[in-house]
Amino acid sequence: MFKNNNYPSALLLSAAVGAAGVAVSFPASADQYSDAAEKWVNESFKRSTLTKEEQLEELAWFTKAAEQFRGMDINVVSETIATHEYEASTLAKAFTDITGINLTHTLIQEGDVIEKLQTQMQSGRNIYDAYVNDSDLIGTHFRYGKVVPVQSIMEGAGKDLTLPTLDLDDFIGLDFVTAPDGTLYQLPDQQFANLYWFRADWFERDDLKSQFKEIYGYDLGVPVNWSAYEDIAEFFSVHVKEIDGKRVYGHMDYGKKDPSLGWRFTDAWFSMAGAGDKGLPNGLPVDEWGIRVEECHPVGSSVSRGGATNGPAAVYATTKYVDWLEKYAPPEAPGMTFSEAGPVPAQGNVAQQIFWYTAFTASMVKDGLPVVNEDGTPKWRMAPSPRGPYWEEGMKLGYQDVGSWTFFDSTPEKRRLAAWLYAQFTVSKTVSLEKTLAGLTPIRESDINSDEMTEAAPRLGGLVEFYRSPARVQWSPTGTNVPDYPKLAQLWWQFIAQAASGEATPQEALDGLAKAQDRVLERLERANVMATCGPKLNEPRDPQYWLDQPGSPKAKLDNEKPQGKTVPYQELLKTWEDARQS
Repeated sequence: MFKNNNYPSALLLSAAVGAAGVAVSFPASADQYSDAAEKWVNESFKRSTLTKEEQLEELAWFTKAAEQFRGMDINVVSETIATHEYEASTLAKAFTDITGINLTHTLIQEGDVIEKLQTQMQSGRNIYDAYVNDSDLIGTHFRYGKVVPVQSIMEGAGKDLTLPTLDLDDFIGLDFVTAPDGTLYQLPDQQFANLYWFRADWFERDDLKSQFKEIYGYDLGVPVNWSAYEDIAEFFSVHVKEIDGKRVYGHMDYGKKDPSLGWRFTDAWFSMAGAGDKGLPNGLPVDEWGIRVEECHPVGSSVSRGGATNGPAAVYATTKYVDWLEKYAPPEAPGMTFSEAGPVPAQGNVAQQIFWYTAFTASMVKDGLPVVNEDGTPKWRMAPSPRGPYWEEGMKLGYQDVGSWTFFDSTPEKRRLAAWLYAQFTVSKTVSLEKTLAGLTPIRESDINSDEMTEAAPRLGGLVEFYRSPARVQWSPTGTNVPDYPKLAQLWWQFIAQAASGEATPQEALDGLAKAQDRVLERLERANVMATCGPKLNEPRDPQYWLDQPGSPKAKLDNEKPQGKTVPYQELLKTWEDARQS
């Protein structure tokens, strides 16, 4: 899936070689590198979609390709999550042993990754030889011309250093790292979605089911819309209050003025409500940030310029965020950051969370947690997030983080090519299944459909079922409408914090955000610093003109709380399976 028909023939040929399962043989003498390869396969990479012989052939290719770089010190960087911890502690050492390239994989916080990346872009000084950088910056990368696209490496200087068994068609996220002109800019390394999380054991209790139906008139189940989510939040926080003698809450979130509050919103909160336009992987012409593009040029965020950042759907979404945080979340939640709030559902007193990253799965299935059964199976499940009243079929439904290998033109070519080898190593079929099982952030179709993932599925709360379902295409990262992610993203947390704290109404906060974004777009247009598709702002006009047009920005609905709708979890799984087989 996600096949892009714009790839040039050379790129398709590389993908086809791997997809066809063609074995590529390279002579491997019984030297230290082949011995190291066999040791790593036997001890650390036992689970793979390749046979052991195919693994050794793949690793022999890396040994041979690395000969010209042997002895070099190469430095790469990524944010700190379980998948990258596995790469830094295991894969970097394996790569060094097998290739003779001294690889250092540094782990820092996500905000620091963006800061280093921004510094390298602006200064032209090589800080790291490669970055695992969110595909959220794809709109930045293709406009500024500072990134060397992966496609250019594969067709140019790195043509003979591109793994014959890379098998691009096996990656599930190529659409997310492809520019509007069809050029592949980055190589996916890990990905995870934000989904709905709930206590399946509580939802199945007959006493709670009866009580919910008596109050709300429909069945307690996985909420399909925000109305049902709100009813369930109220039910547990206001009506149930205690389970087994412990205070419980129907909602979990965070609200401290902190950069992570911005991610909470730019990671598709407005799209879940339905603020953007139809289109996958992102709405066009208006995306989930509310930015409108025309012929690839951003033309505005404000409704007065055709954007939707301060439109009725965004105001609705922000209002619900503020109300639910105040009414239904634990009292400490408004003072928490993303990292502080993340572990709270595992403590056992939260009934559901509308916005939960699957990257937390590994930490939610540890033995002894209040949310894990004695047999190791979870008491909780994950499911698609409910959708707001402005959402329509054909729109994205949530966010997917796709950390991807990114290479800059400021990196000396030889260093960039050596780092390219390591990037391919971390996603090669020899190691990718073990990495997926370690971090639970899958990137390959073959890994998702492996017997090992089938075996792990009962302990992972719906992760495998989600990634095997056709539904996953409705979750996507920030798209190409955002022309300068670092500059624009930092605005969000400052303005959303005004609404979260009560300093401003949601409308006032979003009016300020939309104007601030437009000012950044205006400065970028005036400076003319983008190599392609730079901003060209629309002149402001009466907002009603745009609200009367089809699509986004959307006029305010007369009824923003339709009847709540839920679905039994097992029925949801059945619809996924039926869609997958059809």
